Amino acid sequence: MEKKFKTLSIVIPVYNEKLFISETIDRVLHSDSLGLKKEIIVVDDNSTDGTKEILKELEKKYEKNKLKIIYKNKNEGKGSALKLGFLKTKGDIVIIQDADLEYDPSDFPRLLEPFIKNNADVVYGSRFISDKPHRVLYFWHYIANFFLTLLSNAFTNLNLTDMETGYKVFKGDLIRKIALKLKSKRFGFEPEITARISKIKGIKIYEVGISYWGRTYEEGKKINWKDGVKAIWEILKYNLFSD
Repeated sequence: MEKKFKTLSIVIPVYNEKLFISETIDRVLHSDSLGLKKEIIVVDDNSTDGTKEILKELEKKYEKNKLKIIYKNKNEGKGSALKLGFLKTKGDIVIIQDADLEYDPSDFPRLLEPFIKNNADVVYGSRFISDKPHRVLYFWHYIANFFLTLLSNAFTNLNLTDMETGYKVFKGDLIRKIALKLKSKRFGFEPEITARISKIKGIKIYEVGISYWGRTYEEGKKINWKDGVKAIWEILKYNLFSD
């Protein structure tokens, strides 16, 4: 029987990650994709710390069919970078990979399994239902994540445990269609995409446990309390006032 899924697109949004970007791409290149051919698309959100120069060296190192890099001329945020990346993908399945290695590409097999075994449409990697290693960090971040997930669930009628997770995976045709409508430019992407997929009739969404190697602000973490406050409005906006 012919395989239903043949290709995997990995979209990596990056902004000022010179310390991690080389290792991130290397780990993605060597990760287990369950036999799916990889397409790696990096979207640089106008980095200013030397990340661009590293990416240009990596372009010379790898063939273009293995690594495609898009350089933006203006910094707009993660959501904007992801939208651009999604629209450039060709894969049967599309996965988001953050550039800072808080999320480990060794989890790809468990994220892909629901597509292959259960014909999933969307898979979220949850940090909170996993028996895998999870770095202990900020209590109030955990509370904020719990509250935002709960609020989102109340409007979407989903029973997710980790709406804000960085590991989100989609059927390619689905995310390319949704990407045309995406509006959030920053971290509001998470509540927006969750709201949009929840409105699709008959969609099959799965969660799987993942590891999490969170970093501190001193180590370069970017999301802050202001993004959390904005996320409350974005949950309301994309569930109640968006098409």
